[in-house]
Amino acid sequence: MIHFKVYKSFDNLPDSWNTVAEHDVFLQTNYLQALYAASPNNIQWFYVVVFKGDDLVGVVIVQRVQLYVKDIFRQTQVSCLKTFIRNQVSKVLKGNILVVGNLTHTGQHGLFVNLESISQTEFFEAIFSALSDIKSDIKRSQNKTIRAIMFKDYFENDSIHKNKTIFDSEKLHKVYVQPNMILPVKANWLSMEDYISDLNKKYRDRYKRARKKLNSIKPVELGLEDIKNHSEELYSLYLNVSKNAKFNTFILPQNHFYSLKLHLKDNFKVYGYYLKDKLVGFYTLILNNSTLETYFLGYDEAHQYPNQLYLNMLYDMLRFGIENKFKTVVYARTAMEIKSSVGAKAKPMVVYMKHTNLFLNAILKLVFKLMNPSQAWEVRHPFK
Repeated sequence: MIHFKVYKSFDNLPDSWNTVAEHDVFLQTNYLQALYAASPNNIQWFYVVVFKGDDLVGVVIVQRVQLYVKDIFRQTQVSCLKTFIRNQVSKVLKGNILVVGNLTHTGQHGLFVNLESISQTEFFEAIFSALSDIKSDIKRSQNKTIRAIMFKDYFENDSIHKNKTIFDSEKLHKVYVQPNMILPVKANWLSMEDYISDLNKKYRDRYKRARKKLNSIKPVELGLEDIKNHSEELYSLYLNVSKNAKFNTFILPQNHFYSLKLHLKDNFKVYGYYLKDKLVGFYTLILNNSTLETYFLGYDEAHQYPNQLYLNMLYDMLRFGIENKFKTVVYARTAMEIKSSVGAKAKPMVVYMKHTNLFLNAILKLVFKLMNPSQAWEVRHPFK
């Protein structure tokens, strides 16, 4: 018999949760603990466990996200037309939504099922039942109504798309979002020099120019105490980048990077860029088995262009991936063209979503396209 249980705290999850989710650090309880302790203040967590009899066969992360216009749209100068569009979008999106997945990171890191023990249809039927229970609990305990539901970030070849019938019956739209930029590490890249030798002359020269422009800025790995001592500087640099995003759904709390380092230990890396004794930039990495996941970063805008900090960070992330024998570097979405210039390939991604209001659900796909427009960018070809 298929049944499920909803938990509000990772502390109470069954021991077998980690066994089922061992392939993905973003589903492991040490990561869930780190994020719970340093979660954006507009996100509430639920954990769904699906059983077949006494056996745990599936796990699901659900986030209740409270969206408000001041958080979604940052303070950027826009035209009257764009202001009108923003106002219309806000009428649809503001309020509480349930996300099956993790909004704080690109990719499908929200669920896993053992398909040898349960069919995918049975699994998703259990998920929708759990979502209904979560909605009722939020209404009963907090008097808040869930306005929308989203299943986030699936590749085109994901098996979830075989469940079109159940998504159609639940009135969910399939919507394309910005691609995930992924760089496969070639087998012959044993060092950064091997990567450089595979670049064509234009991009090899670009790499050399970028490295020279760093001048005396030095990258240094930060330990737990370093992160704690520099928390204000790291947070300020992170906000420099975050505030320039035209659309966002959360702001990290100041203790976020410290919490991840505390709980993930060597699976979380923070590298700071120092100009003498001043921290002018940083990037973070999450080590996810054979995949290197790039995470949040920040920089001092005064040094971004003259020292090409962002491009140098992309190269340094790749260097770490090559030297530590990762198979893939996930650069995530945004800034597709510059990531393409390093060698990353765009992998299309989709979400499934619906609004609980029937009329708004009918126009949701159009609204989402206004909110998440496709970006024109030139694919770069850096290799010989």
